[in-house]
Amino acid sequence: MDELTYIKPSEIEKRSFEIITQLLGERTFPPERENIIKRVIHTTADFDYADNLVFSPGAVEAGLAALRGGCDIVTDTQMARAGINKTALAALGGEVRCFMSDPDVAEEAKARGVTRAAVSMERAAGLEKPCVFAIGNAPTALLRLRELALAGELSPALVVGVPVGFVNVVESKELLLRTELPYIVARGRKGGSNVAAAICNAMIYSL
Repeated sequence: MDELTYIKPSEIEKRSFEIITQLLGERTFPPERENIIKRVIHTTADFDYADNLVFSPGAVEAGLAALRGGCDIVTDTQMARAGINKTALAALGGEVRCFMSDPDVAEEAKARGVTRAAVSMERAAGLEKPCVFAIGNAPTALLRLRELALAGELSPALVVGVPVGFVNVVESKELLLRTELPYIVARGRKGGSNVAAAICNAMIYSL
């Protein structure tokens, strides 16, 4: 085995992005999307995201404008909330919100026979500030968010739709792709809370 080269902690991320760029070869991306795609690859070590990530026209610009204006980010998991750089977001005037662990959300979901993720989106619809929605786990959150938006009860600044899994995951993403909402979607079964956080962080860091 070749001897490992010591790299300073401050240089690890920089070197990782250099390797990603090298491995992508001649692939190029629109400038506003490049950092997002590369950060997701950096987070997952999965180059499929170079093809899986789908952006609606103007989606990144809409997300950046909202973040610059101090919007909040709503997540469907505490894991995604933990992964977003809250200090950097706070510097822009925003915070990360997640209603999944709220006792009253759990109680209402049980009483109605729906998921906590769906009820969480309904709670988010009551927020006064504009929000970016980062959905990395629950397709029911994405479906309910879409329903609320189509009903005029919610106007997301951007929807990051990257739930992972096998049940209603692909379908929920495809339904979002048919809307006029600004979105960034990981098409297919892949995704996750880490991917949702990586997309948000890529936009935050660019500001």
